[in-house]
Amino acid sequence: MPRPSNRDARRAQIVEGLMQVLPEFGYERASIARIARAAGLSPGLVHHHFDSKQAILLALAERLEATVDARMPDARTPRRRLYGFVDAHLALGPDADPRAVACWVALGAEAVFQPEVGAVYRAIVGRRRERLLALLRDVCRDEQRSTRGLETASAAVLAVIEGFFQLASAAPETVPRGSAAATARACVDKLIDAQPPRRSA
Repeated sequence: MPRPSNRDARRAQIVEGLMQVLPEFGYERASIARIARAAGLSPGLVHHHFDSKQAILLALAERLEATVDARMPDARTPRRRLYGFVDAHLALGPDADPRAVACWVALGAEAVFQPEVGAVYRAIVGRRRERLLALLRDVCRDEQRSTRGLETASAAVLAVIEGFFQLASAAPETVPRGSAAATARACVDKLIDAQPPRRSA
């Protein structure tokens, strides 16, 4: 496998710099100078690799999505795979990065005001929704349940995840430590258990 280029390594370093700065300062105050300092680089080198602060934020969006994908475990049963989706977003563990949650919330906030960021954010959420919908369908088929109405269930699960992200960033004292993933899994169970048995043909 080819080694990453110096360009790729520098860009990753700059994205890491933004990831360090965002939770403390927010996007508005995450200046190029602050990002450069956190990355251990000069502002000029940051500008050499990225045209704008927004471009760094978009690269960070890709990194956040890849981080969640990397946390998705292999599982034998459909329900365990669905739990894996929830845990990849919310479970604590040695591979969990609290900064990622704050960065995702900041990305969502900027998606409201910046059309380019909004397009990337919606694309990521759309992919997450499709993946979640497929997992829900697999569970319902495996357990002989109806697959009707799962679009609403997938939106509910995503809303629970996003809600925990928002609370963890803005009011962390409201979420007991380690409770988010278990609570979201319980919500998933309720949604699936509410699906009626599949009718025989």
